[in-house]
Amino acid sequence: MSHLLVDLSYHGFGHIAQAAPVVNALAERRPDLRVTLRSGAPREVLAQRFRCDFVLIPRALDFGMAMTDAVTVNVEESAAAYRAFHHGWADKMAREAEATAALEPDLVFADVPYLSLAAAARAGVPAVAMCSLNWADIYRHYCHERPEAQEIHGQIADAYRGAVCFLRPRPSMAMADLPNGREIGPIARVGRDRRGEIDARLGLPAGDKLVLIAMGGLAFRLPLENWPRIPGVRWVVQSSWRVRHPDAVELESLGLDFTDVLASCDALLTKPGYGSFTEAACNGVPVLYLGREDWPEAACLVAWLERHGCCLEADRDALLSGAVAPLLEALWARPLAAPVEPEGIAQAADFLQELLPG
Repeated sequence: MSHLLVDLSYHGFGHIAQAAPVVNALAERRPDLRVTLRSGAPREVLAQRFRCDFVLIPRALDFGMAMTDAVTVNVEESAAAYRAFHHGWADKMAREAEATAALEPDLVFADVPYLSLAAAARAGVPAVAMCSLNWADIYRHYCHERPEAQEIHGQIADAYRGAVCFLRPRPSMAMADLPNGREIGPIARVGRDRRGEIDARLGLPAGDKLVLIAMGGLAFRLPLENWPRIPGVRWVVQSSWRVRHPDAVELESLGLDFTDVLASCDALLTKPGYGSFTEAACNGVPVLYLGREDWPEAACLVAWLERHGCCLEADRDALLSGAVAPLLEALWARPLAAPVEPEGIAQAADFLQELLPG
């Protein structure tokens, strides 16, 4: 029985959305595969995406960036957190190498905590990184002027360079500093259109529109209770928002898989994020997105979705006030591209399978 150790960043849902389809595909090919997940993500969130059996070690090996909300980085808090995280870096790597070796994995698959890759290299365990971004580039973007930045960036980049390969699913940042990078196709789940069931359950008349609001797992609550009603438009929102609006529908009340709900909606309202953008494109759903100019990954995500999907930017004031009717009309007036094929799933699974024994 081969043992795959999967280490996941929990900075929103994008890293889980990338890794899970690959691990699921690999587990289908290798029924004997033993999967261990290490992540700060809750078990219930992981279980919604990982279709294989897994053992969870509830432990975060990174933190990404400290966020004020879903689109705003707290730079000061992030810089302080990185200083603390990298204090005694060599000793930390040694301890993590012992912990990794004790689990006896045949392969480490990281999306994309760099400490796990550094530890795997020290323990002599082959490791593969996969992500549309890396924390070295993100850290440098925000913290490059600080005196400790060069050393911390170097330690992060060295950890990524120590992987057998860094798989970069499209769309991804360029990552010119990582010579072990390899580009693969997009990764996304494809859902089933269950609109007929949803319409019947909600009693929706023909022609009504459903807009799914999902901000990628990071805190950013829109004040829907203050939004004006838009005739013929319903909003699907998470129950934790406790929205009181006559046209709001709680996502959880539908009792359906998230990606099936997405595939059944007429639009997605979100922020630029890998999982949200690729799943929308691969399910043929147009996207209204909140601009995120300071996030260095955003430009490549938006450029890709403009080429391969259908999208329109909304500013924060419009979303806070609910002045979205003209934006939705403009979005729905645009031609909808054919759904994108998530070919990166099989490509990544092929690569991992070659490295596993048996």
